[in-house]
Amino acid sequence: MRSAARLLATVGLGAGVFSSVLLGAEAVQAAENGAGFYLLGARGPMAGLLAPPGTYIQNDTYFYFGELGGSRQLPVGGQVVADVDVKLIADFVTGLWVLPEDVMGGNLGFSAIVPFGGPKVDASVSLPGGLSRGVEDSIFTIGDPVVGASLGWHEGDFHWSTNLSVNIPIGDYHKGEIANLSFNRWAADLTFAGTWFNPETGIDLSGAAGFTFNGENPATDYRTGTEFHTEWALSKQFTPQISAGFIGYFYQQVTGDSGPGARLGDFKGRVASLGGTVGYNFKMGETPVSLRLKVFQEFAAKNRAEGTAGFVTVSFPIGTPPKQVE
Repeated sequence: MRSAARLLATVGLGAGVFSSVLLGAEAVQAAENGAGFYLLGARGPMAGLLAPPGTYIQNDTYFYFGELGGSRQLPVGGQVVADVDVKLIADFVTGLWVLPEDVMGGNLGFSAIVPFGGPKVDASVSLPGGLSRGVEDSIFTIGDPVVGASLGWHEGDFHWSTNLSVNIPIGDYHKGEIANLSFNRWAADLTFAGTWFNPETGIDLSGAAGFTFNGENPATDYRTGTEFHTEWALSKQFTPQISAGFIGYFYQQVTGDSGPGARLGDFKGRVASLGGTVGYNFKMGETPVSLRLKVFQEFAAKNRAEGTAGFVTVSFPIGTPPKQVE
């Protein structure tokens, strides 16, 4: 059976090292503030592969440019807004530690994420009497940290994992503002991911699906409903250094929003996307480094903005690189 360390050395670090990572950012997307704490598109090629025992660092620079026009509205910061234009650039620094011991026949890893950055939002805010006024808001701050655990298994060309992540609402949050990086609510996500990778052909077929469960935002008395998300990737490794392929995601809120702050009712959101990815693996001294670009174009949006999203991801091990074990 081919080991995870052998595969990691073959394909580079890539997104699969951090299959337990979930990211959150309050871009206008769905639910309260139009945002779910699971950041769509975080997984891609090698989604089901958890790294072999060791310590790793990943940095994701995330960008999102979207609009919600016409008469459509969003609940944001306790207000109702329309004609939304959002630009978000945020950075997510992730640490991952994979234990050396086998757990339930697989590898157990723990992760922690610290986000910083923030959106710039232009919108029209509803006022009493049917009036409205244009507002602009931006922020650069530290968001809610996210902690996670992942259990991964390997069998030949197949790699799969189960992942749990929790959003801790201690980041910088401003009630009444339409630009926030923090969610100010507890949330948990359970995701299952799988990868089939054939080193002879270089073909990687990966997918992930999960549910996000949300607590109430006490500042706005708003409880976001349960959210479903799925992602997929079909890519090919052309050389040991270069890979490329197609990616996409789909999001659907499966239960409605609730609470006194849910002024627009259940407000179930939906969106889909298609995109592409390019990966490049290289070494800095003896340390293997993976660089990956992912870009998504959204469509079929409901109750959320629609736009272009992307990631620039750099990941590498800390200390001694994983050994190539036959």
